Amino acid sequence: MIQLQRRYYTPEEYLQLEEQAETRSEYRDGEMIPMAGGTTNHNEIVTNLCASLKPPLRQKKYRLFTENVRVWIDRYRVYTYPDVMVIAGEPIYHGTGTTTVINPCLIMEVMSKSTKNYDQGDKFDYYRSLPDLQEYVLVEQSRVHVLQYSKTTAGKWLLTELEAETDLLELSSVAIALSLADLYAGVDFSLKEDELIG
Repeated sequence: MIQLQRRYYTPEEYLQLEEQAETRSEYRDGEMIPMAGGTTNHNEIVTNLCASLKPPLRQKKYRLFTENVRVWIDRYRVYTYPDVMVIAGEPIYHGTGTTTVINPCLIMEVMSKSTKNYDQGDKFDYYRSLPDLQEYVLVEQSRVHVLQYSKTTAGKWLLTELEAETDLLELSSVAIALSLADLYAGVDFSLKEDELIG
C-alpha cells in the first residue's frame, strides 16, 4: 500500500502561494485546504447580509468585510476567510498589507451540508479564541435555520436558534436586528444542490 506524504507549509509559504493562486485556500497549522466555489443560494444570503448590514454599520463606525479578507487566528495557527465579518472601529492587520485582520467582533458563515460540522465544531473553536469576537452566526442555505452564538459578559457562549422567516436576528455585538425574511430573500430552497458549499 502506497502512503502519500502530506505536505506541510509555513505561514509564510502559504501566504506566498495564496497571493499567486487562482482559487483560495484556508491554512490550518501547516496544511492548505482548498476552498470550493459557492452556490447561488450562498451568494444570495451573503449579498442580503451585506445589503442589510452596511448602511447601519456605516453610521455606527463599524467596518464590514466579505469573503476576500482573511482572518488570522494565532492560537491555532489558522488563516481563514469568513463569509461576512464586522470590525468595530479600524481593522488591526496581521503582517504586511491589508489582506488579513485579527479583530472581528462579529463573524457570519453560510453553512452547507458539507461544511456544517466544521463550521459548528473546529471552526467555532478557532473563532472563539479571537479576543474581540462577541458573536458568531451560522446561516443554513438549504432551509430557514440560523444559529447565533453570543458571548456573555461572563465569557460564556449563549446559543439562540431561529427557524421561522418571521423571526428577528438580533445582533447584540452591533445593536442591529435583521429579519430572516430579508436574510433569505431570493433564496430558492427547491434547488437540488448536492454539493452545497459554505
